Amino acid sequence: MNTNSVTIDFKRFKQTLESSSDIGKVKDTGLYRLALSDEDKKMRDLFKKWMEADGLNVRIDDAGNMYGRRKGEQDLPPVLIGSHLDTQPFGGRYDGIVGVLLSLEVIRTLNDNDIKTKRPIEIVNFTNEEGARFKPPMMASGFLVQQFSQDFVYSRIDTDGLRFGDQLERIGYKGSPENRIKDIHSFVEVHIEQGPKLEQTGSDIGVVKGIQGMNWFEITINGHSNHAGSTPMHLRKDALMAAAEMIHKLEQKTADQSLLLTIGKFETSPGSVNVIPEQVKFSLDIRSDNDTVRNTFINEVKTEMKEISRRREAQIDIQDTWTSPTVNFDPALLDIIDYNSKKLGLKSLNLMSGAGHDARYISEIAPTAMIFTPSVNGISHDISEYTTDDDIYNCGNLYLGVVCELANRDKLTE
Repeated sequence: MNTNSVTIDFKRFKQTLESSSDIGKVKDTGLYRLALSDEDKKMRDLFKKWMEADGLNVRIDDAGNMYGRRKGEQDLPPVLIGSHLDTQPFGGRYDGIVGVLLSLEVIRTLNDNDIKTKRPIEIVNFTNEEGARFKPPMMASGFLVQQFSQDFVYSRIDTDGLRFGDQLERIGYKGSPENRIKDIHSFVEVHIEQGPKLEQTGSDIGVVKGIQGMNWFEITINGHSNHAGSTPMHLRKDALMAAAEMIHKLEQKTADQSLLLTIGKFETSPGSVNVIPEQVKFSLDIRSDNDTVRNTFINEVKTEMKEISRRREAQIDIQDTWTSPTVNFDPALLDIIDYNSKKLGLKSLNLMSGAGHDARYISEIAPTAMIFTPSVNGISHDISEYTTDDDIYNCGNLYLGVVCELANRDKLTE
């Protein structure tokens, strides 16, 4: 079906985005909308109201994933579109939210123009993509592909000791296992880039080839506390000094390797100015799109951290908290996105995603791809996160064309 002359209603989209941006608003441009919080409930309630008003059949599964289905002319596996509505603490208003709200705008545009599709089109809002409140991230999409069991998901606790399952029920979004999406023709997720490559290359669109692999660790180092003024340096078992040496070594080792390393959390105990630190805990995030490079690096640094700990007479505990191998997306879907971007005269760039997304798990059960729209200065997960109106408009029209093409195909490789 030819939709070349049809474009999204960007004014309407902006109004939808502004309504979202008022829920959990912080510091004028930011959002604090953690999964299963009161703010998340308010956003979900509004999103459900929007979907119902646009004639979608709304359902909720037992992980809280929200679906809105637009009927097709035939009862075929649907084209799945969407992303997530939860945010980081003091996060931005764009992130995956743009992907969900542009999905809604695609449906609205089809309705406005009475455009029918052979296949159904289904919007999804995944629960707890960020992992900011309940770890691990992307938990509800992982749940769909049986990466995580229901017992595991429901038993996750936040920093206040509140259980995921209890909070899901509290906000009224504990749905039914029968509502889980099963047969999917294809899944395309739109997201802001969360990096600078598109802006630096002057590209309008990112055609995402896949998602780099990543590992999370929690490192605990135990030494001995003692008085800062009376303990000779050579007799100290200082957990912080051991951690500092490890971190310095980690940074040195990344200099010539195709990987990224981040220490996002760091805690010392007892935390007194004149007491030698007895315990240090820190997180370690290691990423690369080469699984062999990443795994070799991990094995090497584990050995080296243990040696530093031994030499400084401290004990170290390294907990593997999350692993996600590198994922490559469906080539046929990538070609469709690239073809439609060229039809619109958009400059596209093929790239890997440095961040994890729900598409990572859905790719295990359906042909999957992602579309990126640029982030100004590459900033994301921050209140200053921003994507221009022009970039969102271009992405929305590309999304519309891709979804229409997919929803009228029998096979991806026609």
